[in-house]
Amino acid sequence: MEKQYKIAVIGLGYVGLPLARLFATKYPVVGFDINQKRIEELNTGTDSTLEVEDDVLKAVLKYESPFSQAAENGLYCSADIHDIKDANIYIVTVPTPVDKHNRPDLTPLYKSSETVGKVLSEGDIVIYESTVYPGATEEECIPVLEKVSGLKFNQNFFGGYSPERINPGDKEHTVEKILKVTSGSTPEIGEVVDTLYKSVIVAGTHLAPTIKIAEAAKVIENSQRDINIAFVNELAKIFNLLEIDTHAVLEAAGTKWNFLPFKPGLVGGHCIGVDPYYLAQKAQENGYHPEIILAGRRLNDSMGQYVASQLVKTMIKKKISINGAQILNLGITFKENCPDVRNTKAVDVIQALEDYSLHVTTFDPWAKPEEVKHEYGLDVVNEIPQEKFDAIILTVAHKEFMGINLNDYLKEGGIIYDVKGVLEECDSRL
Repeated sequence: MEKQYKIAVIGLGYVGLPLARLFATKYPVVGFDINQKRIEELNTGTDSTLEVEDDVLKAVLKYESPFSQAAENGLYCSADIHDIKDANIYIVTVPTPVDKHNRPDLTPLYKSSETVGKVLSEGDIVIYESTVYPGATEEECIPVLEKVSGLKFNQNFFGGYSPERINPGDKEHTVEKILKVTSGSTPEIGEVVDTLYKSVIVAGTHLAPTIKIAEAAKVIENSQRDINIAFVNELAKIFNLLEIDTHAVLEAAGTKWNFLPFKPGLVGGHCIGVDPYYLAQKAQENGYHPEIILAGRRLNDSMGQYVASQLVKTMIKKKISINGAQILNLGITFKENCPDVRNTKAVDVIQALEDYSLHVTTFDPWAKPEEVKHEYGLDVVNEIPQEKFDAIILTVAHKEFMGINLNDYLKEGGIIYDVKGVLEECDSRL
Protein backbone atom coordinates (compact mmCIF):
# COMPACT_ATOMS: atom_id res chain seq x y z
CA MET A 1 0.00 0.00 0.00
CA GLU A 2 2.84 2.43 0.84
CA LYS A 3 4.18 2.45 -2.74
CA GLN A 4 0.71 3.33 -4.02
CA TYR A 5 0.42 6.55 -2.03
CA LYS A 6 0.51 9.74 -4.07
CA ILE A 7 0.29 12.63 -1.67
CA ALA A 8 -0.81 16.22 -2.31
CA VAL A 9 -0.17 18.73 0.48
CA ILE A 10 -2.42 21.79 0.21
CA GLY A 11 -0.74 24.87 1.67
CA LEU A 12 3.05 25.22 1.87
CA GLY A 13 3.51 27.43 4.91
CA TYR A 14 5.03 26.76 8.32
CA VAL A 15 3.07 23.50 8.63
CA GLY A 16 2.68 22.24 5.07
CA LEU A 17 6.22 22.55 3.78
CA PRO A 18 7.99 20.60 6.57
CA LEU A 19 5.33 17.89 6.29
CA ALA A 20 5.56 17.73 2.49
CA ARG A 21 9.35 17.57 2.69
CA LEU A 22 9.17 14.73 5.20
CA PHE A 23 6.66 12.67 3.20
CA ALA A 24 8.74 13.26 0.06
CA THR A 25 11.56 11.20 1.52
CA LYS A 26 9.35 8.11 1.11
CA TYR A 27 6.54 9.01 -1.30
CA PRO A 28 5.81 11.03 -4.44
CA VAL A 29 4.47 14.37 -3.17
CA VAL A 30 3.08 17.44 -4.87
CA GLY A 31 2.99 20.55 -2.71
CA PHE A 32 0.24 22.95 -3.77
CA ASP A 33 -0.08 26.63 -2.85
CA ILE A 34 -2.08 29.44 -4.43
CA ASN A 35 0.80 31.88 -3.81
CA GLN A 36 2.81 31.77 -7.04
CA LYS A 37 5.69 33.73 -5.48
CA ARG A 38 5.93 31.13 -2.72
CA ILE A 39 6.11 28.35 -5.32
CA GLU A 40 8.82 30.17 -7.26
CA GLU A 41 10.81 30.66 -4.07
CA LEU A 42 10.56 27.00 -3.09
CA ASN A 43 11.57 25.86 -6.56
CA THR A 44 14.86 27.69 -6.09
CA GLY A 45 15.45 25.53 -3.02
CA THR A 46 14.84 28.34 -0.52
CA ASP A 47 12.30 28.52 2.30
CA SER A 48 11.77 32.05 3.64
CA THR A 49 10.01 30.71 6.74
CA LEU A 50 13.32 29.04 7.66
CA GLU A 51 11.51 25.87 8.73
CA VAL A 52 13.30 23.71 6.15
CA GLU A 53 17.00 24.23 5.50
CA ASP A 54 17.95 24.84 1.87
CA ASP A 55 20.05 21.69 1.53
CA VAL A 56 17.29 19.55 3.06
CA LEU A 57 14.71 21.02 0.69
CA LYS A 58 16.92 20.62 -2.37
CA ALA A 59 17.54 16.96 -1.49
CA VAL A 60 13.87 16.10 -2.20
CA LEU A 61 12.96 18.79 -4.72
CA LYS A 62 11.82 17.73 -8.18
CA TYR A 63 11.11 19.88 -11.22
CA GLU A 64 8.64 17.49 -12.80
CA SER A 65 5.67 15.94 -11.08
CA PRO A 66 6.71 12.72 -9.32
CA PHE A 67 3.22 11.40 -10.11
CA SER A 68 4.15 11.16 -13.77
CA GLN A 69 7.48 9.42 -13.22
CA ALA A 70 6.42 5.94 -12.16
CA ALA A 71 5.58 7.30 -8.70
CA GLU A 72 9.13 8.29 -7.78
CA ASN A 73 9.72 9.78 -4.33
CA GLY A 74 10.28 13.51 -4.12
CA LEU A 75 8.57 16.90 -3.80
CA TYR A 76 7.19 18.93 -6.69
CA CYS A 77 5.83 22.41 -5.83
CA SER A 78 3.07 23.88 -7.94
CA ALA A 79 0.26 26.44 -8.04
CA ASP A 80 -1.51 24.53 -10.82
CA ILE A 81 -4.49 22.48 -9.63
CA HIS A 82 -4.00 20.02 -12.50
CA ASP A 83 -0.77 18.86 -10.87
CA ILE A 84 -2.62 17.38 -7.89
CA LYS A 85 -5.42 15.59 -9.73
CA ASP A 86 -3.65 12.22 -9.66
CA ALA A 87 -3.12 12.19 -5.90
CA ASN A 88 -4.98 9.70 -3.74
CA ILE A 89 -4.07 11.28 -0.39
CA TYR A 90 -4.83 14.98 0.12
CA ILE A 91 -3.49 16.71 3.25
CA VAL A 92 -4.85 20.19 3.98
CA THR A 93 -2.53 22.43 6.01
CA VAL A 94 -3.98 25.93 5.61
CA PRO A 95 -4.21 28.58 8.35
CA THR A 96 -7.27 28.88 10.60
CA PRO A 97 -7.25 32.46 11.93
CA VAL A 98 -9.83 34.51 13.80
CA ASP A 99 -11.40 37.75 12.54
CA LYS A 100 -11.19 41.16 14.23
CA HIS A 101 -13.95 40.08 16.59
CA ASN A 102 -12.04 36.89 17.53
CA ARG A 103 -14.51 34.68 15.71
CA PRO A 104 -13.16 31.64 13.83
CA ASP A 105 -12.52 32.37 10.15
CA LEU A 106 -12.86 29.14 8.17
CA THR A 107 -12.47 30.82 4.78
CA PRO A 108 -9.08 29.19 4.03
CA LEU A 109 -10.55 25.77 4.89
CA TYR A 110 -13.58 26.33 2.65
CA LYS A 111 -11.42 27.49 -0.27
CA SER A 112 -8.93 24.62 0.05
CA SER A 113 -11.79 22.12 0.33
CA GLU A 114 -13.25 23.51 -2.89
CA THR A 115 -9.85 23.06 -4.55
CA VAL A 116 -9.58 19.44 -3.42
CA GLY A 117 -13.19 18.78 -4.37
CA LYS A 118 -12.45 19.72 -7.97
CA VAL A 119 -9.89 16.91 -8.33
CA LEU A 120 -11.25 14.34 -5.84
CA SER A 121 -11.61 10.80 -7.16
CA GLU A 122 -13.12 7.50 -6.05
CA GLY A 123 -11.32 6.04 -3.04
CA ASP A 124 -9.28 9.15 -2.16
CA ILE A 125 -8.61 10.19 1.43
CA VAL A 126 -8.65 13.84 2.51
CA ILE A 127 -6.79 14.54 5.77
CA TYR A 128 -7.03 17.90 7.54
CA GLU A 129 -4.27 19.23 9.78
CA SER A 130 -5.56 22.75 10.40
CA THR A 131 -6.60 23.52 13.98
CA VAL A 132 -10.38 23.68 14.31
CA TYR A 133 -13.14 23.18 16.86
CA PRO A 134 -14.51 19.65 17.38
CA GLY A 135 -16.81 18.75 14.49
CA ALA A 136 -15.49 21.26 11.95
CA THR A 137 -13.94 18.68 9.61
CA GLU A 138 -17.11 16.63 9.19
CA GLU A 139 -19.63 19.48 9.58
CA GLU A 140 -17.92 22.21 7.55
CA CYS A 141 -15.25 20.74 5.26
CA ILE A 142 -16.73 17.42 4.16
CA PRO A 143 -19.97 18.97 2.81
CA VAL A 144 -17.87 21.25 0.59
CA LEU A 145 -15.95 18.23 -0.74
CA GLU A 146 -19.21 16.39 -1.44
CA LYS A 147 -20.85 19.36 -3.17
CA VAL A 148 -17.91 20.18 -5.44
CA SER A 149 -16.89 16.60 -6.27
CA GLY A 150 -20.34 15.04 -6.47
CA LEU A 151 -18.97 12.10 -4.44
CA LYS A 152 -20.44 10.62 -1.27
CA PHE A 153 -18.49 10.76 2.00
CA ASN A 154 -17.47 7.36 3.41
CA GLN A 155 -18.72 5.70 0.25
CA ASN A 156 -16.74 7.24 -2.61
CA PHE A 157 -14.10 9.10 -0.58
CA PHE A 158 -12.92 9.23 3.04
CA GLY A 159 -11.60 11.67 5.58
CA GLY A 160 -9.04 11.96 8.32
CA TYR A 161 -7.70 14.44 10.82
CA SER A 162 -4.17 14.69 12.18
CA PRO A 163 -3.60 18.00 13.98
CA GLU A 164 -0.40 19.83 13.20
CA ARG A 165 2.22 19.98 15.93
CA ILE A 166 4.72 22.30 14.31
CA ASN A 167 6.67 24.60 16.63
CA PRO A 168 8.01 27.41 14.40
CA GLY A 169 11.68 28.16 14.91
CA ASP A 170 12.30 24.98 16.92
CA LYS A 171 15.11 23.00 15.30
CA GLU A 172 15.04 20.31 17.98
CA HIS A 173 11.36 19.35 17.99
CA THR A 174 10.88 19.02 14.25
CA VAL A 175 7.79 17.43 12.69
CA GLU A 176 9.14 13.88 12.61
CA LYS A 177 10.26 14.08 16.24
CA ILE A 178 6.86 15.03 17.68
CA LEU A 179 4.33 12.28 18.37
CA LYS A 180 1.39 12.67 15.99
CA VAL A 181 -2.30 12.23 16.75
CA THR A 182 -4.20 10.60 13.87
CA SER A 183 -7.79 9.68 13.09
CA GLY A 184 -10.06 8.54 10.27
CA SER A 185 -13.69 8.78 9.23
CA THR A 186 -14.07 5.01 9.71
CA PRO A 187 -12.05 2.60 11.88
CA GLU A 188 -10.46 1.14 8.76
CA ILE A 189 -9.48 4.54 7.36
CA GLY A 190 -8.15 5.49 10.77
CA GLU A 191 -5.72 2.59 10.51
CA VAL A 192 -4.68 3.67 7.00
CA VAL A 193 -4.08 7.27 8.11
CA ASP A 194 -2.18 6.11 11.19
CA THR A 195 0.02 3.78 9.15
CA LEU A 196 0.77 6.54 6.66
CA TYR A 197 1.98 8.96 9.33
CA LYS A 198 3.74 6.25 11.32
CA SER A 199 5.89 5.51 8.27
CA VAL A 200 7.60 8.94 8.55
CA ILE A 201 7.03 10.11 12.14
CA VAL A 202 9.89 8.58 14.14
CA ALA A 203 8.34 9.71 17.43
CA GLY A 204 5.32 7.51 16.74
CA THR A 205 1.59 8.14 16.49
CA HIS A 206 -1.56 7.97 18.60
CA LEU A 207 -4.69 6.80 16.78
CA ALA A 208 -7.70 8.62 18.22
CA PRO A 209 -11.08 6.82 18.09
CA THR A 210 -12.78 9.54 16.02
CA ILE A 211 -12.03 12.71 14.08
CA LYS A 212 -13.88 14.81 16.68
CA ILE A 213 -11.70 13.45 19.47
CA ALA A 214 -8.56 14.30 17.52
CA GLU A 215 -9.88 17.80 16.84
CA ALA A 216 -10.73 18.30 20.51
CA ALA A 217 -7.33 17.05 21.63
CA LYS A 218 -5.58 19.62 19.47
CA VAL A 219 -7.64 22.59 20.52
CA ILE A 220 -7.26 21.88 24.25
CA GLU A 221 -3.47 21.47 23.99
CA ASN A 222 -3.07 25.17 23.30
CA SER A 223 -6.01 26.27 25.44
CA GLN A 224 -4.31 24.64 28.40
CA ARG A 225 -1.07 26.52 27.72
CA ASP A 226 -3.00 29.75 27.24
CA ILE A 227 -4.69 29.41 30.63
CA ASN A 228 -1.43 28.56 32.40
CA ILE A 229 0.33 31.57 30.88
CA ALA A 230 -2.64 33.78 31.81
CA PHE A 231 -2.22 32.60 35.41
CA VAL A 232 1.44 33.63 35.59
CA ASN A 233 0.64 36.89 33.77
CA GLU A 234 -1.85 37.66 36.52
CA LEU A 235 0.77 36.72 39.10
CA ALA A 236 3.17 39.17 37.43
CA LYS A 237 0.60 41.97 37.84
CA ILE A 238 0.05 41.10 41.50
CA PHE A 239 3.74 40.76 42.35
CA ASN A 240 4.49 44.02 40.57
CA LEU A 241 2.08 45.78 42.94
CA LEU A 242 3.80 44.05 45.86
CA GLU A 243 7.21 45.01 44.47
CA ILE A 244 8.26 41.35 44.25
CA ASP A 245 10.36 39.91 41.41
CA THR A 246 8.01 37.53 39.56
CA HIS A 247 10.82 35.56 37.94
CA ALA A 248 12.50 35.02 41.30
CA VAL A 249 9.19 33.76 42.71
CA LEU A 250 8.72 31.34 39.82
CA GLU A 251 12.30 30.12 40.18
CA ALA A 252 11.73 29.37 43.86
CA ALA A 253 8.37 27.68 43.24
CA GLY A 254 9.94 25.67 40.42
CA THR A 255 12.07 23.75 42.89
CA LYS A 256 9.00 21.60 43.60
CA TRP A 257 8.93 18.56 41.29
CA ASN A 258 5.38 19.07 40.01
CA PHE A 259 5.35 22.84 39.57
CA LEU A 260 4.68 23.77 35.93
CA PRO A 261 7.42 26.05 34.51
CA PHE A 262 5.35 28.72 32.75
CA LYS A 263 6.58 32.31 32.46
CA PRO A 264 4.72 35.59 31.99
CA GLY A 265 4.76 37.24 28.58
CA LEU A 266 2.96 38.18 25.39
CA VAL A 267 0.84 35.36 23.96
CA GLY A 268 0.49 35.59 20.20
CA GLY A 269 1.08 33.42 17.18
CA HIS A 270 -1.18 31.19 15.12
CA CYS A 271 -1.94 28.62 17.85
CA ILE A 272 -2.03 29.59 21.52
CA GLY A 273 -3.41 33.05 20.82
CA VAL A 274 -6.12 31.72 18.48
CA ASP A 275 -7.16 28.15 19.32
CA PRO A 276 -9.06 28.93 22.55
CA TYR A 277 -11.48 31.08 20.55
CA TYR A 278 -12.32 28.07 18.35
CA LEU A 279 -13.25 25.97 21.36
CA ALA A 280 -15.14 28.86 22.96
CA GLN A 281 -17.16 29.43 19.78
CA LYS A 282 -18.24 25.80 19.60
CA ALA A 283 -19.13 25.77 23.29
CA GLN A 284 -21.28 28.87 22.92
CA GLU A 285 -23.05 27.40 19.89
CA ASN A 286 -24.05 24.52 22.14
CA GLY A 287 -25.36 26.74 24.93
CA TYR A 288 -22.35 26.88 27.25
CA HIS A 289 -20.40 30.04 28.00
CA PRO A 290 -16.81 29.06 28.87
CA GLU A 291 -15.55 31.16 31.76
CA ILE A 292 -11.97 30.06 32.41
CA ILE A 293 -10.99 29.81 28.73
CA LEU A 294 -12.26 33.29 27.84
CA ALA A 295 -10.97 34.82 31.07
CA GLY A 296 -7.51 33.56 30.21
CA ARG A 297 -7.81 34.97 26.69
CA ARG A 298 -8.95 38.38 27.97
CA LEU A 299 -6.05 38.59 30.39
CA ASN A 300 -3.45 37.56 27.81
CA ASP A 301 -4.91 39.90 25.21
CA SER A 302 -4.54 42.77 27.69
CA MET A 303 -0.82 42.26 28.28
CA GLY A 304 0.37 44.54 25.47
CA GLN A 305 -1.38 47.53 27.02
CA TYR A 306 -0.14 46.50 30.48
CA VAL A 307 3.50 46.23 29.35
CA ALA A 308 3.32 49.64 27.69
CA SER A 309 1.85 51.23 30.83
CA GLN A 310 4.56 49.67 32.99
CA LEU A 311 7.29 51.06 30.75
CA VAL A 312 5.73 54.53 30.90
CA LYS A 313 5.43 54.37 34.70
CA THR A 314 9.08 53.35 34.98
CA MET A 315 10.06 56.28 32.74
CA ILE A 316 8.04 58.69 34.88
CA LYS A 317 9.75 57.42 38.02
CA LYS A 318 13.09 58.09 36.32
CA LYS A 319 11.87 61.60 35.44
CA ILE A 320 12.09 60.95 31.69
CA SER A 321 9.81 63.21 29.66
CA ILE A 322 7.13 61.04 28.03
CA ASN A 323 5.79 63.20 25.20
CA GLY A 324 7.98 62.59 22.15
CA ALA A 325 10.42 60.26 23.91
CA GLN A 326 12.40 57.92 21.66
CA ILE A 327 11.87 54.20 22.30
CA LEU A 328 13.77 51.28 20.78
CA ASN A 329 11.64 48.15 20.64
CA LEU A 330 13.54 44.89 20.21
CA GLY A 331 11.52 42.32 18.28
CA ILE A 332 8.20 42.12 16.47
CA THR A 333 7.80 38.44 15.53
CA PHE A 334 5.44 36.38 17.67
CA LYS A 335 8.31 34.39 19.20
CA GLU A 336 12.09 34.31 19.35
CA ASN A 337 14.37 33.15 16.53
CA CYS A 338 11.54 32.88 14.03
CA PRO A 339 10.37 35.18 11.18
CA ASP A 340 6.65 34.50 11.78
CA VAL A 341 4.73 37.72 12.52
CA ARG A 342 1.23 36.24 12.49
CA ASN A 343 -0.89 37.49 15.39
CA THR A 344 2.15 38.91 17.17
CA LYS A 345 1.34 40.72 20.40
CA ALA A 346 4.49 42.84 20.15
CA VAL A 347 2.32 45.00 17.88
CA ASP A 348 -0.04 45.67 20.79
CA VAL A 349 2.88 47.01 22.82
CA ILE A 350 4.07 49.25 19.98
CA GLN A 351 0.61 50.66 19.32
CA ALA A 352 -0.01 51.29 23.01
CA LEU A 353 3.31 53.11 23.35
CA GLU A 354 2.45 55.28 20.35
CA ASP A 355 -0.85 56.12 22.06
CA TYR A 356 1.27 57.66 24.83
CA SER A 357 2.88 59.91 22.14
CA LEU A 358 6.15 57.98 22.26
CA HIS A 359 8.18 57.53 19.07
CA VAL A 360 8.91 53.81 18.63
CA THR A 361 11.67 52.37 16.44
CA THR A 362 11.43 48.61 16.03
CA PHE A 363 14.53 46.53 15.35
CA ASP A 364 14.07 42.89 14.40
CA PRO A 365 16.72 40.97 12.40
CA TRP A 366 14.25 38.14 11.68
CA ALA A 367 11.15 39.96 10.45
CA LYS A 368 10.54 40.97 6.83
CA PRO A 369 9.90 44.75 6.76
CA GLU A 370 7.53 44.48 3.78
CA GLU A 371 5.47 41.79 5.53
CA VAL A 372 5.21 43.81 8.75
CA LYS A 373 4.21 46.89 6.76
CA HIS A 374 1.56 44.95 4.87
CA GLU A 375 0.10 43.22 7.94
CA TYR A 376 0.28 46.01 10.52
CA GLY A 377 1.23 49.24 8.78
CA LEU A 378 4.36 49.47 10.94
CA ASP A 379 7.97 50.06 9.99
CA VAL A 380 10.73 47.71 11.13
CA VAL A 381 14.49 47.76 10.56
CA ASN A 382 16.78 44.73 10.31
CA GLU A 383 19.86 46.49 11.70
CA ILE A 384 20.10 48.26 15.02
CA PRO A 385 19.94 52.06 14.58
CA GLN A 386 23.14 53.90 15.44
CA GLU A 387 21.53 56.40 17.77
CA LYS A 388 20.56 56.70 21.42
CA PHE A 389 17.11 56.24 22.96
CA ASP A 390 15.28 57.29 26.11
CA ALA A 391 14.20 53.70 26.71
CA ILE A 392 14.73 50.23 25.26
CA ILE A 393 12.10 47.53 25.57
CA LEU A 394 12.78 43.89 24.73
CA THR A 395 9.56 42.18 23.62
CA VAL A 396 11.05 39.19 21.73
CA ALA A 397 14.12 37.29 22.94
CA HIS A 398 15.96 36.80 19.65
CA LYS A 399 19.44 35.32 20.15
CA GLU A 400 20.97 38.33 18.36
CA PHE A 401 19.81 40.65 21.15
CA MET A 402 21.74 38.74 23.80
CA GLY A 403 25.10 39.85 22.39
CA ILE A 404 24.30 43.58 22.26
CA ASN A 405 25.47 46.03 24.93
CA LEU A 406 22.18 47.88 25.13
CA ASN A 407 23.63 50.61 27.33
CA ASP A 408 25.53 51.84 24.25
CA TYR A 409 22.17 52.80 22.74
CA LEU A 410 20.72 54.56 25.79
CA LYS A 411 20.70 58.25 26.52
CA GLU A 412 21.99 59.24 29.93
CA GLY A 413 19.40 58.21 32.49
CA GLY A 414 17.62 55.97 29.96
CA ILE A 415 16.02 52.68 30.98
CA ILE A 416 15.80 49.08 29.79
CA TYR A 417 12.54 47.18 30.22
CA ASP A 418 12.74 43.40 29.79
CA VAL A 419 9.43 41.73 28.91
CA LYS A 420 10.99 38.27 28.54
CA GLY A 421 13.14 38.23 31.67
CA VAL A 422 16.31 37.23 29.81
CA LEU A 423 18.56 40.27 30.20
CA GLU A 424 21.16 40.30 32.94
CA GLU A 425 20.89 44.08 33.37
CA CYS A 426 17.60 45.92 33.15
CA ASP A 427 15.73 48.59 35.07
CA SER A 428 12.43 46.73 35.11
CA ARG A 429 10.91 43.51 33.80
CA LEU A 430 7.56 41.83 33.52
